Amino acid sequence: MKKIMVLNGPNLNLLGLREPQLYGTDTIDDVERLCISIAAQLELEIEFHQSNHEGVIVDLIQKARTDADGIVLNPAGFTSVSIAILDALLAAERPVIEVHLTNIHRREEFRHESFVSKVADAVFMGAGIQGYEFALRRLATILTAG
Repeated sequence: MKKIMVLNGPNLNLLGLREPQLYGTDTIDDVERLCISIAAQLELEIEFHQSNHEGVIVDLIQKARTDADGIVLNPAGFTSVSIAILDALLAAERPVIEVHLTNIHRREEFRHESFVSKVADAVFMGAGIQGYEFALRRLATILTAG
């Protein structure tokens, strides 16, 4: 069974509470349940994490190099600022799917650039938590083809 590491960046622990008009009312627990459900359909194993700390995300990406077959990453506030996460993804040498709940190109200009997109195999944004489903389905296709 292929293993996928699903990683979530800062403030995603506040989903459902923080700016629900922008991010919706689904919680991080709802995201995890969705990922587990979709993974079961796709015969994937999920390791799900959320951290507000860049170093923890880097450590998990490094762990994925040996412990996972692919990565789904919502970098959140680290999207346009973290070279460390970009470098870790390059070193991991695993397929990466980037997810954003909102369309970052319809938001403030400083959010428009994503360092993760420079290495991502696909990017899903603006679909709310359904973007995680799209990401897992695409990653399953990549892993099956590869």
